[in-house]
Amino acid sequence: MPPRAAATTTSPRPSLPPTPRPADPRIPCPGTVLTRRYKGTTLQIRILERGFAFDGQVYPSLSAVAKAITGSHCNGLLFFRLTHRGGQP
Repeated sequence: MPPRAAATTTSPRPSLPPTPRPADPRIPCPGTVLTRRYKGTTLQIRILERGFAFDGQVYPSLSAVAKAITGSHCNGLLFFRLTHRGGQP
């Protein structure tokens, strides 16, 4: 019978926290309140560390806020006028 290979032990790799996504430079700092008039109503959206607060709810994206307001999908950055069409700020 051939000799058995020595057992090797490997130490488990330390788990690293997930790398945060880089902040989108078009979105203002947390704590900022975006104000926009829509259909005669003034809307205010507070930017949070993780999400956007509007009307007592927290939404994961500006597009989700825009959809809650309009009832249809639209680009949140365009709806809140944080960018212009064609990618020009």
